[in-house]
Amino acid sequence: MSGTVHLQREGAVGILVIDNPPVNAGSSDIRKALLACIAEVEADAALAAGVLIGAGKTFIAGSDLREFDLPLATPQLPAVIVALEGSAKPWVAALRGAALGGGYELALGCDARIAAAGTVVGLPECGLGIIPGAGGTQKLPRLVGKVAAISLITSGRRVGAEEALKRGMIDALALGDLRVEAAALALSLVGRKVRVIERDAPTEDEAAIEAAARKAAASGRGRPHILSAIRHIRAVGSVPAAEGLTAERADFQDLRISAEAKALRHIFFAEREAARGAAPAGLKPAPFASFGILGAGTMGAGIALACLQRGFATTVVDTDPAAIGRARTRIEEEITKSSTAGRLTEAEADAARAGLTLGSDMALLAGSDVIIEAVIEDMTVKQQLFEAIDKVARPDALLATNTSYLDVDAIAAAVADPGRFIGLHFFSPANIMKLLEVVGGTRSTPEALATGLAVARALGKQPVQAGNAFGFIGNRIYAAYRTACEFMLEDGAMPQDVDKAMTEFGFAMGPFAVADLSGLDIAWRMRQQQAPSRDPAARYVHIPDRLCEAGRLGRKTGAGYYSYGAAGIPQPDPQVEAVIVAASAEKGIERRRLTAEEIQRRALAAIVNEAALVVQQGVALRPGDVDVVMVNGYGFPRWTGGPLHWAGTQELAQLAADCAAVAAAAGAGRELADLAAAGILKS
Repeated sequence: MSGTVHLQREGAVGILVIDNPPVNAGSSDIRKALLACIAEVEADAALAAGVLIGAGKTFIAGSDLREFDLPLATPQLPAVIVALEGSAKPWVAALRGAALGGGYELALGCDARIAAAGTVVGLPECGLGIIPGAGGTQKLPRLVGKVAAISLITSGRRVGAEEALKRGMIDALALGDLRVEAAALALSLVGRKVRVIERDAPTEDEAAIEAAARKAAASGRGRPHILSAIRHIRAVGSVPAAEGLTAERADFQDLRISAEAKALRHIFFAEREAARGAAPAGLKPAPFASFGILGAGTMGAGIALACLQRGFATTVVDTDPAAIGRARTRIEEEITKSSTAGRLTEAEADAARAGLTLGSDMALLAGSDVIIEAVIEDMTVKQQLFEAIDKVARPDALLATNTSYLDVDAIAAAVADPGRFIGLHFFSPANIMKLLEVVGGTRSTPEALATGLAVARALGKQPVQAGNAFGFIGNRIYAAYRTACEFMLEDGAMPQDVDKAMTEFGFAMGPFAVADLSGLDIAWRMRQQQAPSRDPAARYVHIPDRLCEAGRLGRKTGAGYYSYGAAGIPQPDPQVEAVIVAASAEKGIERRRLTAEEIQRRALAAIVNEAALVVQQGVALRPGDVDVVMVNGYGFPRWTGGPLHWAGTQELAQLAADCAAVAAAAGAGRELADLAAAGILKS
């Protein structure tokens, strides 16, 4: 048995305690037990009402997703909800912790909902490539209106108890004992039923509903499950309730077994596995309550914001007074913006402001539990800084570099105890981007790595443990992708051709638009550092170097691969095209038209080949970790499950041939991965 339900009698109320640790996930055993207990309460004349409550700290945090790859066992959730709604007795859902997905749909089948402080409710199914399948699309609009329902369901947003009460998603907040107050609420309803499905949706302006639908479709990239959810929400009130519920369930069942939903379930589980890293069982991370950030530039200020917004005291040190001033202004503006938008309460915003210390004296870092360096990508500078940090930091403080690609061991050599040294590779903007690579050096202790993973989780990040290799996981793979796209410029494509093909595949931006956004000088500086060790036999594209030499560094200079006018809209530039054509001519390359399909195949093969090498060489712990990195940090479309999951859905011979062609085109220095040996593909 994976879980059960305990019927406990308290006076005239039957209390059904859902007991399936750790998060009371809905399962076939739970559904069977619920049906049996509901029937027992219905048949007991001494019981006038019922309450559903979760054992432990949560209600039902969602369904058991492991069931979704199999035919769903009976009874299914709609049958349980029909039993609640068909009961002559009122039922109250007592919510605490989380009531999400099927858990919240079960609550919507009750006559009332009461929640403890701190509870979150919501319908996150769209994040898994499906839609609510037990009445969510038909009932939530009846409580909050179609405009809000479209936003809440398609985004999968979790709603806190206070907001849920204001919106009508719950009926009451428990001020004391949740169980006692739920029982009292249930008794107050004796003699009547309050079925959500029988309510009329609030009257709303059709133009507002249409605007919400367009916005959600665009945000959801027009994926089938997003359009399905919108369609079912909009149908509320225009079709009979029973018909709406049947149609919703049918779409849910079809979407549940789709390739897209399977891919999204893969990335869901991969993210949870990645967050555990490779820490030995039972190893506890070191405690931490304060952060020190060395460097007040864009990255340093962003990391500081990430810490402050999570309630940690944070000290930022920089020798440049102007940088300190800019960081102070940016941090204050972002905290105010978060407070205004409701992401922080006023009390949290005030605490964040109070928790910030800025200064130029390295000694200010002496009390920090975690010290993160975030200065320019220069090995000498970083080593010198850590020599200084090592003299003031507590001996038990965790030391971390935010390098994007430099050798963590070489930097760690500057401190007396490299065991407490790791890499923490944040992605920009650091206060927003969820991915955080936790990089282990040769001498990093398991406790240091476990603490790094715990830091990532505490900051609300998605951690992925990586080995100490150039570019770690993400930047290494992305560099191979970008290089393959640069080859295509020499072979006949233009930047807009490549970008269009990759956005059509599902990337939010193409590689050249991304380069312009981040700045071409960043990669230029990296190439300059690599130049002495570059194999002369390797294929090297000079186009980006020549753009940088011409002062075209991207959006910040108004020109890069594209030109940007006053409106900041990228436009193809004849000067860039001339540079590209000339580069092809210098190498004697006869330019030809590349189709969107060829561009996609070559670019994706470059990603897959390098990703397989990253796994084979142990830089990533597992294939799923690569998928997590590329989805969360580099815009690889989530609905594909990431590059290696996507690779597993392709025809082996064709993909292997594409990878071989990519490796051959790169010349010396580009290794060909053995996809099957890396466990990437099913042969």
